[in-house]
Amino acid sequence: MNDDDMVLVISNAPDLLLAKRIAHVVVEERLAACVNLGAPMLSIYTWKGEVEGAEEVPMCFKTTAGRLDALMDAIARMHPYEVPEIVAVPVSASARPYRDWVREQTAPRDEAAQG
Repeated sequence: MNDDDMVLVISNAPDLLLAKRIAHVVVEERLAACVNLGAPMLSIYTWKGEVEGAEEVPMCFKTTAGRLDALMDAIARMHPYEVPEIVAVPVSASARPYRDWVREQTAPRDEAAQG
C-alpha cells in the first residue's frame, strides 16, 4: 500500500460527546479528512468471559495509509476502553476528486502549505 492510498477506519465511542471530541481532534491534526458519526447502536460482545451489551456511537474516519498509524494511535490515546475497536479497511476505488481531497486534507501542514 502506498502512503497516499485511501483508507477507512472504523471505531466506536461510548457516547456522542467523546465521539465528537475524537473527530474534532483528528481532523484538526490532519490525521483524518472527515469523520462520520452515526446514530447510537447496540453492540453485543464477550468481555472477560461474559456476554455484554453497550450502546455505542459508530465512527468512520477517512484518511490515507501514510497517516494510518498516527490516526490509530490518536484514537487509542483518547479512547476510554481497554481494547477499543480500531479497524482499517483499504479503499479499492473512489471518485478522484474525493480521493484528492482526502489526500490534501491529511497532508502534513508543511506539505499542504507547499501544495
